[in-house]
Amino acid sequence: MDQKALTLRLPAEQAEALEKVAEIDAVSVTEAIREAIDEHIAKRVADEEFQHRLKDSMDRHQRILDRLAKA
Repeated sequence: MDQKALTLRLPAEQAEALEKVAEIDAVSVTEAIREAIDEHIAKRVADEEFQHRLKDSMDRHQRILDRLAKA
C-alpha cells in the first residue's frame, strides 16, 4: 500500500485525549487517526448534500479539462 506522510498539529488537550483513547482501545495513535478518518469519509460519502457538491465540483473540473484538451 502506498503511503503519504502528513503532519498533524493538535491542541495538547486533544492530543492527550487521543493518546488515551488509543491506549484504551489497544491501537496506535496512528491507527486511531486512520479509523477516525475512514469514518469521517464514509459519513461524507453517505451525505446527500456532499454528493451534490461533489457532482458540481466534478462538472466544473470536467469543463476545464475539456477546454484544455481542445487547446
